Amino acid sequence: MAAPILVTGAAGFIGHATAHCLLSRGETVIGIDNLNDYYEPALKRARLASLQSVPGFSFHMMDVADAGAVAELLREHGADRVVHLAAQAGVRYSIDNPFAYERSNIGGHLAILEACRHQPGFVHLVYASSSSVYGDKPMGGQGFSEDEPAVSPVSLYAATKRACELMSQSYATLYGFPQTGLRFFTVYGPWGRPDMAYFSFTRKILNGEPIEIFGEGRMARDFTYIADIVDGIVGALDHSPERGSHRILNIGDSQPVGLMDMISTLERALGRDVIKIMKPMQPGDVTATYADVSKLNALTGYAPKVALAEGLERFVAWYRDYYRM
Repeated sequence: MAAPILVTGAAGFIGHATAHCLLSRGETVIGIDNLNDYYEPALKRARLASLQSVPGFSFHMMDVADAGAVAELLREHGADRVVHLAAQAGVRYSIDNPFAYERSNIGGHLAILEACRHQPGFVHLVYASSSSVYGDKPMGGQGFSEDEPAVSPVSLYAATKRACELMSQSYATLYGFPQTGLRFFTVYGPWGRPDMAYFSFTRKILNGEPIEIFGEGRMARDFTYIADIVDGIVGALDHSPERGSHRILNIGDSQPVGLMDMISTLERALGRDVIKIMKPMQPGDVTATYADVSKLNALTGYAPKVALAEGLERFVAWYRDYYRM
């Protein structure tokens, strides 16, 4: 019988979906989360409830930065793979709450690294990085490549994610266990995060409220549907690099969409128009993101399948059902 897989941030958006996918193929999954109040704890508990009804899942309420507790959990269950998705998310939130990122992102990542290096027979650590590490670079005609230097983060959130990549590189060199860092581009879909633009816009549109559009609407994002993201995560997990190796891979849709185009698509999915209030760019935001996913494709066959219009229709259907609107 295969050893269990630890999924951190299991009550989060991506962690919840990844755990479901792993369980659906017969894996045993140990989930941890601290269920903090960065956004609706009730939504996190609902995600968790959907997992707890599936055989093979167990949950531990835990702060990922509690290094002793994380290491003990790995030892107790004999987990040999970790999908580390727990983090303090949000670029704008990091402006006013910097120490939350120090503990969750830096401290949490270090706790996972230490637990993995002491775990006998450990196979593979897959962890969440972010497209934010690229900084505010011109989009151009090519996607952002993993081979480009990522030396100019424009938010503390991005800086912590780049720091995690460097920490992982050092641990791979020192201790030899294989690691994969995934630079996520903008993830959306059912069970998503209420602080994300598409989610908050939906809420405001259905409530008849205007929406604020930052960057004067000139921003573009590589919106990637959650099921496609999970395909990439699990594919990467299944293709462990050699011992002593640490690799970084982009995971996105590779089809950037302008913010105004996304809003128009969302309006069609909702069957409503919205009043738009244009605002300047916010500190820490970047103009555009655009994933070159050729490396992940070559490794796993990764190829996103869900177009934005279809993905937003699925999200709107989930939203109306979940919030009974």
